[in-house]
Amino acid sequence: MTQLIQPSDPQYFTHTSTEPYDRHHYILHYKDNTQHKYTDWQDLYLKWFQTPKQFLSHVEVIDVPTLRTSPPQGF
Repeated sequence: MTQLIQPSDPQYFTHTSTEPYDRHHYILHYKDNTQHKYTDWQDLYLKWFQTPKQFLSHVEVIDVPTLRTSPPQGF
């Protein structure tokens, strides 16, 4: 049987950053070709697990372009 890492073990972690993660948007696709857009991963996650599997198709992950705060450097 496989041994799991215990929460007291230094290798155990629940997340790598406390900063909000907002680099992606998500589109949840259904088998009837409808779709819903989400800007928050947790909202998408909840919807995915609250929906019966026979209705779900896939999730599309969309990169959110970052805004430059300084002028580009270079030649």
